[in-house]
Amino acid sequence: MAAVSPLAKYKLVFLGDQSVGKTSIITRFMYDKFDTTYQATIGIDFLSKTMYLEDRTVRLQLWDTAGQERFRSLIPSYIRDSSVAVIVYDVANRQSFLNTSKWIEEVRTERGSDVIIVLVGNKTDLVDKRQVSIEEGETKAREFNVMFIETSAKAGFNIKPLFRKIAAALPGMEALSSTKQEDMVDVNLKPTSSSSHTEQQGGGCAC
Repeated sequence: MAAVSPLAKYKLVFLGDQSVGKTSIITRFMYDKFDTTYQATIGIDFLSKTMYLEDRTVRLQLWDTAGQERFRSLIPSYIRDSSVAVIVYDVANRQSFLNTSKWIEEVRTERGSDVIIVLVGNKTDLVDKRQVSIEEGETKAREFNVMFIETSAKAGFNIKPLFRKIAAALPGMEALSSTKQEDMVDVNLKPTSSSSHTEQQGGGCAC
């Protein structure tokens, strides 16, 4: 029998102000559901999920941190050995966006450049309440040299693409990350009986 290679494990830590939707993003990704009743995360929660990619399988360890000030002292120790920092803000809360600079700097203080940082503008479903434009998010991401995506945990918008984007950027995933960004949407999260390409819309593929 061929030797089975050990499952690569990566630690993702979710950071950001209180009630920006960190837990909701994780819940939508893990269980494809959205809880309308808000409960603040107490301390740190941990979940893990296996992602099935085109040429390998990875285990994502998701660490959900509390946004409340009284838990801030716990967070550096969780950042310290993480592969990815997902920094979330609420597009309808300008202050939460402004505070992402401090979160990014905190990650860089603990991890230097040895970490993937993704800036996530959540709650795009709140169209009428939006206070931060997508252009502002993109500008900040360029300024800090981090990845960027907007999501809506409530509507399920861009949640799977967010995690595919992260998976493609992980150490050892260079072959995937070198593919064009628009084609990454086509990476399967789990094996399916038929190869469905319905999610890829206008990927610019000439094949």
